[in-house]
Amino acid sequence: MDVIVVGGGIVGTSAAFHLAKKGVSTALVDASHLGQATGAGTGIVFPWPFPWDSPAEQGFKAAAAAHYPRLMAELVEDGHDPGFEVVGGLSVDREGDDAGFELFSTLSRRPEFATMGRVERLAEGEPRERFPLVPADYGGVHIEGMARVNGHSARSALFEAAEERGLRYYKGDARLLWNGERVTGAGVGSEELTASTVIVAAGAWSADLLAATGVRVGVRPVRGQSTHFVLPGHRTRDWPVVRFGERDYFVSAAAPDRVITGGTWEPEAGFDHRVTASGLLGNLSTALEVLPELAEATVVETRVGFRPGTHDGAQLLGPIEGLPGVVVATGLGSQGLTFGPFQGTVAARLAMGEDPGLDLSAFVPDRTQKPG
Repeated sequence: MDVIVVGGGIVGTSAAFHLAKKGVSTALVDASHLGQATGAGTGIVFPWPFPWDSPAEQGFKAAAAAHYPRLMAELVEDGHDPGFEVVGGLSVDREGDDAGFELFSTLSRRPEFATMGRVERLAEGEPRERFPLVPADYGGVHIEGMARVNGHSARSALFEAAEERGLRYYKGDARLLWNGERVTGAGVGSEELTASTVIVAAGAWSADLLAATGVRVGVRPVRGQSTHFVLPGHRTRDWPVVRFGERDYFVSAAAPDRVITGGTWEPEAGFDHRVTASGLLGNLSTALEVLPELAEATVVETRVGFRPGTHDGAQLLGPIEGLPGVVVATGLGSQGLTFGPFQGTVAARLAMGEDPGLDLSAFVPDRTQKPG
């Protein structure tokens, strides 16, 4: 075995796919933990950097923005639907605010923002024409290239495409094989799998996995509870994603008649996989304040996921100097579905000994972290 990937979410399956596509002998080990973040996200894809991002983040995001549509198209051509749709996005505010038009318009004219597409100012009432639940007194901005993705579908598409190229799969809790000098593989149950490199892409569970070697990384579970509504009589398939600027609140839609509202952010909940009364109340009250017409919708489910959060807000990506044989890829927080596919791609490049093409010094996995 050349590479073992631990973690079957969007990051791990992307790494496995890119390795298998290159002909690298690869195994994927996945415990299928309850609360895996990939299946619980709202699925909004906005991969472009902002001017205030650090240089390292700008480089990573710009590369991710170019990579995402190419990867999704490749999976479709390969016969695996990743549940990815470019539906456009709205940034809306009450009358009197341009909802960021000048910023988005300026960015869209740069070559590295080509996938953002056309940016259009919307007058009061026009956002409602595109997303019929937005109150009529909102104006805003339409960004052509924004998209949504179904986490379950994207993960399955990557996994199936990798299996067709020779990926071996092991279900169960992994443990790193450590000989005191380097990681030599991973154990699953009674089996011990050896490999030259192990990619740790286990999301919020990555810290526990690495702790067995004495290495501490600053990733922790951040519980998110996201509520799904069904709107009988509405066809939501083509509705754009929406950001309410004054709240930094996101809403997405899915076929045939579903609306998904932004979820909770609970960094102290640990791995407690429950829909709590306070979480559900918060989701419902905020959703009805922002979109009053959801009052007549059917509440069908609340999904719980554990986002891999870091104390300084930056991802963990790269090798660890004192732990040969390991590449870490996690820590994307609430942006896993946006940046996870590219993070997995970079991890695969590192595992193959290739130049990642990016400055990863700001993302060193075992860096000392300060609260952000």
